[in-house]
Order: sequence, then structure tokens, then C-alpha cells
Amino acid sequence: MSHTIALVDDDRNILTSVSMALEDEGFGVTAYSGGAEALEGLERRPVDLAVLDMKMPRMDGMELLRKIREKSDMPVIFLTSKDDEFDEMLGLRMGADDYIKKPFSQRLLIERIRALLRRRDLAAKKTGDEDDKEVMRRGDLVLDQARHVCAWRGRQLNVTVTEFLLVQALARRPGHVKSRDQLIDAAYGEHIYVDDRTIDSHVKRLRKKFKEIDPAFAHIETLYGVGYRYREG
Repeated sequence: MSHTIALVDDDRNILTSVSMALEDEGFGVTAYSGGAEALEGLERRPVDLAVLDMKMPRMDGMELLRKIREKSDMPVIFLTSKDDEFDEMLGLRMGADDYIKKPFSQRLLIERIRALLRRRDLAAKKTGDEDDKEVMRRGDLVLDQARHVCAWRGRQLNVTVTEFLLVQALARRPGHVKSRDQLIDAAYGEHIYVDDRTIDSHVKRLRKKFKEIDPAFAHIETLYGVGYRYREG
């Protein structure tokens, strides 16, 4: 069964060309020319992944992402213009999984989509007898990969696929430092280029989510110039 992608952009040329490219790769595509239209459509017909233009009239990509995250943790990729560096980081902190700058290579977009869906599908397949093996416990932290559950002190966090994979990579070996390159490989897969600042933004958002549950949370440590580590205990 093919995956379905929602493509949201007010540029008709992008909607047409990218839709055709995705369909040629075997994806189902639902295209929307505005945020409000997309929100209504996604409630009627959920998809596996959404690609959102950041700058749109009326409801922009940021507002659409915020509303999506109220109900769904599906992977989201932002399309941003060349000079939107601040917005890119803000979008990641709001819960986007990735971003690509315009003008962009359709092949790059397709590879990023495949990488996100591959990670999501691998987690979904780990069910049945393997469930208990996939539950990681590190003190107050519980990570259940099969059910995509991240919990701290008995309370569940609403994390994206990328955020889950990052905290999992850090918690797998408490006390050991993970470089940004290692975290990129863990969250995005090898041979996928992602800016180091993307990882920093995801980590900032993770910390914020943990601190909303526990203001004293300080288990994800930054080692400046080196990377990050998870401190247990």
C-alpha cells in the first residue's frame, strides 16, 4: 500500500510539478493551495506525511503546523524561502521534522520524504512479541518504540518521530557523548545532509517538552563544541 503525502503550497506550479514527481514515485498525493483548506482536508482524509510551504496568505505554514500538532505527530517537512533562517529554526522548534529551502531539488525532497517514512514504518512494524524488547527504561524515562511512546515520570510527551529517535539515541548509552553527526545519522539516516542547527533546534524543543512535565529536568546535557549526552540519575 503506497503512502499518501499532503502537499500544501500557494504556488500552483510547485503543486503541479511536485505532485507529478511524487506520483511518479508511487506516492498518493493530496494537494492544497492554502493552510485553512489543508487543515479541513487533513481532518477528513489523514495522510502519512505533510509537506508545508512556510509562507502562505491567511493561514501560513507555522499556524497550520501548530494546529496539526494538536492532534497528530505525523512527519512534517517545511518548504522555506532562501532567507528564512529564523523561521526555519522556529518551525523546527514548533515540531517540524525537517525543512528544505526553495528553490529545491525534487529528488532531494523525495529522499527526505522516504527517510522520514522509512523510520516511521520501522517503528510501526515492531509489534507483538517484540514489544517488550523495544521498551527502554532509563530511570524516570520510558521509551516504547513500537507504540511511539516517550514518557517521563509516568507522563507521556507528545514527540515527533525525529524527537523520539534523538532522545532514544542519547538514552541508549547514558553518559556517552553523541556528536551532532551521530545524532543526524540516528534521526535521519546515513547519507542525508542536515545542518547541525537542525539538531540543536530539535534538542531545544525536546528539553522544553520535558520541562513542561518536570521543570527541574536537566538530563540532556550540552557539551559545547562536542555534542550532547544523556545523564541518568
